[in-house]
Amino acid sequence: MRIVVTGGNGKAGRWVVRDLRDHGHSVLSADLRHEPWEWDDRCRITDLTDYGQAVEVLAGADAVVHLAAIPAPGIRPAADTFRINAVSTYNVFAAAEANGVGRVVWASSETVLGLPFDTPPQFAPLDETAEPRPESSYALAKLAGETMAAQFARRTGVPHVGLRISNIMEPDDYAQFPSYWTDAHLRKWNLWGYVDVRDVAQACRLALTAAVAGAEVCIVAADDTVMTRDSADLMAEVFPQVPLRRELRGRETLLAIDRARRLLGYAPTHRWSDHVPQP
Repeated sequence: MRIVVTGGNGKAGRWVVRDLRDHGHSVLSADLRHEPWEWDDRCRITDLTDYGQAVEVLAGADAVVHLAAIPAPGIRPAADTFRINAVSTYNVFAAAEANGVGRVVWASSETVLGLPFDTPPQFAPLDETAEPRPESSYALAKLAGETMAAQFARRTGVPHVGLRISNIMEPDDYAQFPSYWTDAHLRKWNLWGYVDVRDVAQACRLALTAAVAGAEVCIVAADDTVMTRDSADLMAEVFPQVPLRRELRGRETLLAIDRARRLLGYAPTHRWSDHVPQP
């Protein structure tokens, strides 16, 4: 399969590109920049806020994995973050339609669920039935992307799979995890969630061939939390007023990944405890 990965030089993109190539796919990495040592004919400098460049880079593609974005709130002015992320997402979806691309996988975000949870979450574990509650222009742009995906999928019949990706960690990031363990409030902002970048790559790859129709969204997270304490204890201390939809088991994730498991066959295999010993 010929796949274009936008944002292919980003934190997740590098791992997604590598994983797809390792699984035999022909991958073109499109980004605003590429490092000189990795530059070859499998990379393309592309500004996706320009529709013409989006159309050009997707020409001949079988599928696209759209990861390019301002990656978080607070990096750029709020209006710039919304404009760049919403416009580039529209351009990728429209360019996919123009080129007859057969599958669109793209990065939505856990932030649409109400992060940073200054207002407590609606329930836990949180899943895709929760009413979206964007609290930043970044989250609002991601929610706009989900609406756009639904309309493009309806009109074209092309599946659009949005991944509500949790806080992405590379292996070197796990060294910071012990600094969270003494204060349950430090990471309450996303219900103590995270996801290994290698599992993000797995989710993207699986979403390219999953038997889905229309527009789908799936939360993609690790199956545990960043903490050493049980999830029920964390909720009781920090969010005692939040209803639990079921009994919590051990350190299980509070960002439910059941839908990703069911629709995509997603099964996270990387955990912080593989890199940092528990006390």
